[in-house]
Amino acid sequence: MTHPTTLHPIHGLHHFAWRCRDAEETRHFYEDILGLPLTHVIKKDTVPSTGEHCPYVHIFFRMADGSHIAFFDLGDDTAAAPSPNTPAWVNHIALRVESDQALQDMKARLQAHGIDVIGITDHDGYIHSIYFFDPNGLRLELTTELATQPVLEGYKRDAHASLATWTAQRRAAHV
Repeated sequence: MTHPTTLHPIHGLHHFAWRCRDAEETRHFYEDILGLPLTHVIKKDTVPSTGEHCPYVHIFFRMADGSHIAFFDLGDDTAAAPSPNTPAWVNHIALRVESDQALQDMKARLQAHGIDVIGITDHDGYIHSIYFFDPNGLRLELTTELATQPVLEGYKRDAHASLATWTAQRRAAHV
């Protein structure tokens, strides 16, 4: 059997999917508070990829670049459980806004809706971010990139060497 060898570029994110506790509560948060329009709803009793019987609704919210954040409501009032072996700050999805002003405005908007917000946090001059949780316990980050193109090119140039250093140190510590 031969294996295809042609590498095709991945053009971007279509959607990130997560389990939600309540589709309407999730819609309110993402559409009414964050401003992402609900653009598609799939309601099925059977999972198309596996054939498994599991009634669900799959809801999609479109971002300005055409990508989506999506959720599955399985009808049992249960959100996805956090990973027991991972600190709460690790697993999150970061969504990009256009500027520091947009970040500040969104922080104020979230707080006006009673949502606790951490930040604005400066990540070594690379990005500014705020952090908060959605109604399902999913940690979200809104971020804006600060680094100039030459700085970004330097990060890219140094990325493999930096990772190799981390890997060597980690492996040496586990010997």
